[in-house]
Amino acid sequence: MRIWHQSFTVLDDVPHYRDALARHLTSQAAPGTTIDLHGMRPGTYPSAYPGTHIGHVYLAGLHKEQFVGAALRAQDEGYDAFLIATIPDTAYEEVRSLVDIPVVAFGQTSVLMASMLGDRVGIVNFIEALEPQLRRNLRNYRLDELVGPIVQVEAGFTDVMAAYADPAPLLAAFEAAARRAIADGANVIVPGEGPLNVFLADQGLTRVDDVPVLDSLGTCVRVAELRAAAGQRPSRRGFHHSQPERGLVDAARAFYGLVD
Repeated sequence: MRIWHQSFTVLDDVPHYRDALARHLTSQAAPGTTIDLHGMRPGTYPSAYPGTHIGHVYLAGLHKEQFVGAALRAQDEGYDAFLIATIPDTAYEEVRSLVDIPVVAFGQTSVLMASMLGDRVGIVNFIEALEPQLRRNLRNYRLDELVGPIVQVEAGFTDVMAAYADPAPLLAAFEAAARRAIADGANVIVPGEGPLNVFLADQGLTRVDDVPVLDSLGTCVRVAELRAAAGQRPSRRGFHHSQPERGLVDAARAFYGLVD
């Protein structure tokens, strides 16, 4: 089985994260499953930090086309599943409507799995600008009643990247943020971005006090394997699920200069 992993980050800009991600996802996959990592194109952002675009609806939305193109290519190349490995689930509706291979989205899958471990999900992240996207997605998924506090770690992107060499400060900051979420009623924690998730998994952190901390990306890998093995396709009824003919898609994307 082959899974296409698609990040919102230019992975070669953050080699410590890229390498930890490869180690972790490989460790979570079943024997015989290959996970191929893909990041955004070099130069997508003005720096290694994608958060410069995340807080703006147009710029964040513009990047959907990289996910769409990647998903079409994944299906054409015979991949068995496509993993949207960013918690705002970039282009999830669009991609799901276009390809027949399973599409597994970080945000939706994490909250659904977390709901099996507790009944009030807390999200702990380091990019505050993500919250409006997450709240809207959760309403669209009808999962908004499951999610309570969304709490920020007192650390930035560079701190998360530096933590692979010096983990103690970020571990302490995460535990402090998780305890704030727990004090606000959360009884299961979802780490809110891929780099934070992979760092915590790399450190073996699975609980804060009596509260489980989900391994979101590891969960997504296992769900992708399950979905691929089951062979079920999503609904094709209604505007948000209707699948256009591939020729129409290719022609429209070519008109807008989106064909690689």
